[in-house]
Amino acid sequence: MVAMKPRTGDGKMEVEKELRSIIVRIPVEGGGRLVLEFNDEEISQLRQAIENMQNS
Repeated sequence: MVAMKPRTGDGKMEVEKELRSIIVRIPVEGGGRLVLEFNDEEISQLRQAIENMQNS
């Protein structure tokens, strides 16, 4: 799920764990936030992709 939610101010990146998902809110230019929802498998794949980028 990807959604834009209007918010005022830039703020900081937020991550929270819900029952079956992890919600990531990333501030974007203009004051909104990009909201991403991941399950446990997807977050593991994202972690691995980031680690691979750092190691190359």
